[in-house]
Amino acid sequence: MASMAVQLLGFFLGLLGLVGTVVSTLLPHWRSTAYVGSNIITATAYMKGLWMECVWHSTGIYQCELYRSLLALPRDLQAARALMVLSCITSVLASVVSAMGMKCTRFARGSLIKSPLAMSGGICFLCAGLLCLVTVSWTTNDVIMEFYDPFLPSGMKYEIGLAVYLGYASACLSLSGGLVLCWSSRGARSQSPPHMQRNQPSSPPPCFYNIYTPAPLYKPPEALKDNHAPSLCSLSSSGYRLNNYV
Repeated sequence: MASMAVQLLGFFLGLLGLVGTVVSTLLPHWRSTAYVGSNIITATAYMKGLWMECVWHSTGIYQCELYRSLLALPRDLQAARALMVLSCITSVLASVVSAMGMKCTRFARGSLIKSPLAMSGGICFLCAGLLCLVTVSWTTNDVIMEFYDPFLPSGMKYEIGLAVYLGYASACLSLSGGLVLCWSSRGARSQSPPHMQRNQPSSPPPCFYNIYTPAPLYKPPEALKDNHAPSLCSLSSSGYRLNNYV
């Protein structure tokens, strides 16, 4: 029962990580305008994401425009797109596999593949969390390096957006869920199923030859060793010779 509760905890942590990863992938708030120097008070704010670029005006108007060309994007943005999409796909796969491998589901109940399925789901959650963590860490490093670049104008500097922080939280949730699932599945795998324990004999049956010794070989008595039936061609019958009566 405790193992089932631990598996449910790991599954819900991974599911929260999946939702956060998808939301952070779609949000445009990866980079926001840095208010430094003469840009302390501005009428517009710029935000850049993986799929679009948005502008917020002080009048309340919010405009977004999708990136039209994929090949015209910088290589770091293309890599970030690919890694986040892979993280989302891996999280979905992990959710399906771990749901089939948990003890509270009916799929393959009583079979030996339940624990390996749950462990596979946990490993997929770990991979998804690592992919998301690498992407947001890479973006954070680029933003910080550009912010402290003295040759870059103040109007072109950006700060870390909300989607990056959400990506960090999602990666931590996915990693935590994967670790919990792997740990619970490893503990359940060491215990054999109850029906396997009932059917298994307590001790192996004794060998037949250890109880019953083999019978000795048959040896005819010495008196009957040379006792052969008389033939018709012989001159004796029943041990008497004919010359005794002639």
